[in-house]
Amino acid sequence: MNNSNKTLLDRYIPIADWLRDYSSDFFKKDLRAGLTVGVLLIPQSMAYALLAGMPPVYGLYTAIVPLVIYAIFGTSRQLAVGPVAKISILIITGVGAFATPGSERFVQLVLSTCFLVGVIQFLMGAFQLGFLMNFVSKPVFSGFTSAAALIIGFSQLGNLFGLDLAHSNTVYPVLKDFISQFSNINLATLIIGVSGILLLVMLKKWKSHWPAELIAVVLAIFIVWYFQLNQMGVQIVGSVKSGYPELALPTFQGFPFWEMLPVALAIALLSFTQSIALARSLVRRNPNYKVDTNQELFSIGLANIIGPIFLAYPVAGSFSRSAVNAENRAQTSLSQVISAILVLLAVFFITPLIHYLPLSILAAIIITAIPRFIEIGEAKFLWKVRKREFALMITTFVATLTFGILEGIGIGVLISLGIVIHRSSYPNIVMLGRLPNTDHYRDLERHPEGLTQTNTIIVRIDASLYFANIPYMKEKLEELEAESGKTLDQVIIDAIGINEVDASALHALKELVDEYKERDIDVLFTGVKGPVRDMFKRSGLDDVIGSEQFYLDISNAVESLEAEKEEESHLV
Repeated sequence: MNNSNKTLLDRYIPIADWLRDYSSDFFKKDLRAGLTVGVLLIPQSMAYALLAGMPPVYGLYTAIVPLVIYAIFGTSRQLAVGPVAKISILIITGVGAFATPGSERFVQLVLSTCFLVGVIQFLMGAFQLGFLMNFVSKPVFSGFTSAAALIIGFSQLGNLFGLDLAHSNTVYPVLKDFISQFSNINLATLIIGVSGILLLVMLKKWKSHWPAELIAVVLAIFIVWYFQLNQMGVQIVGSVKSGYPELALPTFQGFPFWEMLPVALAIALLSFTQSIALARSLVRRNPNYKVDTNQELFSIGLANIIGPIFLAYPVAGSFSRSAVNAENRAQTSLSQVISAILVLLAVFFITPLIHYLPLSILAAIIITAIPRFIEIGEAKFLWKVRKREFALMITTFVATLTFGILEGIGIGVLISLGIVIHRSSYPNIVMLGRLPNTDHYRDLERHPEGLTQTNTIIVRIDASLYFANIPYMKEKLEELEAESGKTLDQVIIDAIGINEVDASALHALKELVDEYKERDIDVLFTGVKGPVRDMFKRSGLDDVIGSEQFYLDISNAVESLEAEKEEESHLV
């Protein structure tokens, strides 16, 4: 195989890259990490399936084949994919509008939605659309995550207290239903759930290396079985058939495609956004490889396309399991394969034991995971450094709680795009002055001690010019001229911050130069970058301005003007 073929293979099948240099030392670390994550994954996957409105065993199915697919095609070597809380809550809120959670129809819709999610992600990767994730800002993500965590927590009140509460993608209906049914609390269920929360918190605090979730699950199963608490109204998982059920392709017969498309888009975007953000944070600690955004889209999409054939619902990168994977020094994504094998063994050999698993202990696992998703620290940081973005975070937070998860993140993204458009429409344009005893020119508002030239203003434009910000540019130049109080002979435009100009900007600059010339004002440009200068030349603007009016930097332009004035004074 020649080098070019190797490069192509490594790019699209990243496992081929690290397998060449795989060693026994790598395997020991991957084995330890994979087993540790697998032990955590078994109870977590069942809890998240319950959260998604699926039978808990489907969480185990979701934690097998998609992990192997990602291990082969994913570029992150520490990212742990599988069922996660936020995707699960999107599923129950989105699909729950069309079928009763837990029903056969609901399961079919979820599997079909998973396939659709995978197709969307796969196509985004194929068309190199990974850059779209850059439009979801951190404040939006933080506000959404914090609100979603609260929605997730309130969604488990029914399982924790033994009540049959309404499913909702907002907090208020659940809370209202909970208050109305408060007198029907099942005490045994509540004791198991609260005890589970306390046990998980204590174990994670004092014995953080122990598999707290697995210990809680085993103890709960034993207690319910020994005391036959299911006879006292404690809700349990019930009978689960051993082994893998019959595989089948997702069916789209009767699938409400257009109604489900927004749900699938939201799941696809959130799944990828969470995964790539986590993968990038992990690679900063392990800089011996690179994360390819589009390949990540391709790999997660493929996992979600193939997954539903094996009864899996949509997957994403998990914060908690990825952290455990990294802490146990996983070297490659083989650790994911090892975790999947452990879950597969559980499906074949321990599913009969799941019969007595109380739903309240799964609720406890979900509830104890919630605090790390509520980003109070980020809110404090934004309040301190950028109150506009703090407002964006709070708006997304309130919108998600009030209108729902899909609507909340949609509102946040729209506001983010509005901010981007506003910023690009009103770029930073400032008047410059020379700092005393230097050749440096700075914003006069920040440096009022800056020196200025007689009958000349120097203006710096800190943005590319296009049709939306041209009117503001003209208004700002007029405003700065008025502020200067000078009768101008020259305007120096420092274009060091202009990376691109469109056709509208070229026409506007030509009109601007002509207007200044009519007033006997020369326009000089400094720091014009090569691609921008090429546009000036192709459009004829270079001839209008005059090639002699372009300078490398402001100092050269000012020196040239001073030399001309000195020469004119001698002639006089």
